[in-house]
Amino acid sequence: MSNPDSVETAAPAGFSAVRDGTILRVTITKPKRKNAIDFDTMVALGDTFVAAAADRSVRAIVLTGEGGDFCTGADLSASGAEAQRGITPDQVMDAANRLVRAIVAVPVPVIVRIRGAAAGVGVGVALAADLVYASDDSYLLLAFINIGLMPDGGAAALVAAAAGRPLAAKLALLGERLPAREAHAAGLFTEVLADAELDAAVEAAAAKLAAGPRRALELTKQALNAATLTALEVTLAAEKSGQIELLQSADFVEGATAMLTKRKPVFAD
Repeated sequence: MSNPDSVETAAPAGFSAVRDGTILRVTITKPKRKNAIDFDTMVALGDTFVAAAADRSVRAIVLTGEGGDFCTGADLSASGAEAQRGITPDQVMDAANRLVRAIVAVPVPVIVRIRGAAAGVGVGVALAADLVYASDDSYLLLAFINIGLMPDGGAAALVAAAAGRPLAAKLALLGERLPAREAHAAGLFTEVLADAELDAAVEAAAAKLAAGPRRALELTKQALNAATLTALEVTLAAEKSGQIELLQSADFVEGATAMLTKRKPVFAD
């Protein structure tokens, strides 16, 4: 990274947003939680992308995670404290959906850099971007089914738009990892590189985009999204409705407890 001009959002919010000339660099900063994000972080990340959309001095955005993972989804360890604060599943889903919408809608190109896992809502956040560069040891994981939930963050639409229904169904229904090379072959990643080459590729793309014609890039992004993400809004609504039901189910309680205690879940349904 070159010399940053200013820090827009500090680490206590779970991420940092640093202006580096005309590039906004957003980094999820919860490496001890494998960059799992809680409600407050989702809201603040959404605020950051909404603010960037209104700032014409921003010409490209790079989104990544600190440490060895991009984002492993919602932080289930924070759900109890959130419930005590009165935060409902409806609010959590709205925050996740708003973040994905904001990434898609921001009028400048968004580059995601993935190391390690992009899992859970992290898949939707990553694939909402325009360009996705990944290390060759990274992977996608829609593990919702393993804890009695369904995909959210627009993942059902975003995976299917790039890779088709069969692969989307495999990821969502079996809950297994998709390695980076397979994700690239399916059209989900822009490029997969050796870890030592990843940052240079991201920087080259960010520099080129930041120096490009802003309005032409904006209209191109809008056209590409209009052609490919036709089902995103319907999917976000269906995911919200279904996930709110599942988040209040006995199967989710069992799945989440089993995950946190590192045992195999036993589902009643």
